[in-house]
Amino acid sequence: MITSDAELPPRLGSLTFHGPLSEERAASLVRRIAGSGPADVLDIGCGWGELLLRILDATPGAKGIGIDIEAEDLARGRALAAERGLADRVAFVEESARGSEHGPVDAILCLGSSQALCDPELPHDPAEALRELRRLVRPGGLVVLGEGFWERTPTGTELAAMWPGATAGDHFPLGGLVDLAIAAGFRPAWIETASRDEWEAFESGYRYDTEVWLAAHPDHPLAAETRERVDRQRSGWLNGYRGVLGMAYLTLVATA
Repeated sequence: MITSDAELPPRLGSLTFHGPLSEERAASLVRRIAGSGPADVLDIGCGWGELLLRILDATPGAKGIGIDIEAEDLARGRALAAERGLADRVAFVEESARGSEHGPVDAILCLGSSQALCDPELPHDPAEALRELRRLVRPGGLVVLGEGFWERTPTGTELAAMWPGATAGDHFPLGGLVDLAIAAGFRPAWIETASRDEWEAFESGYRYDTEVWLAAHPDHPLAAETRERVDRQRSGWLNGYRGVLGMAYLTLVATA
């Protein structure tokens, strides 16, 4: 049976940002980065680059590069750039971030994407990602790192309900994460964390379009596997990392 694209489950259409980030916090980050007057901005794991585009819009003359491996998200980013008259100032590039040659730049965004800077054959290592970010930013430049951290040590039951193979070593506490940033050659200029409301808006928005699609297409050939996937995702959040996993937004200044 041939299935048209219109009949397929939608993907992330209800999200403005691919992470627990509110409009208020996004506006604050844009003001902070634009206020530093960057000439060039790199967005690692950019998705559709919403925050990158807002920074470019607020920083006349600045240019940006967004890199990601999701072609669909990059196409969405190019369309958004064209709609906002920014197409000549930004490039969306389909490539891996590890070993990137797109630096050094004045500002970097890496929101929920630090794993893209690490060896995929090894466990995720925020220290390695931070060293790569320091390599890619000029002295005095800004990095906004969105990184998971444990609000508290998860229990065995919570870990079992999260993602496959989850362990207490998958993340650091917030203090440990900031210490890693300092050791990598940064000063933590601003430390903030996602609120419960931001998390709930992201988690619900992540699945909203798919849930509505499932309700309307219960017998679709892809319904069973789609339902299993979103049920597993929701359970991992509600029974596993809700209130346990935090998201830190660290504005880091590269030392000389």
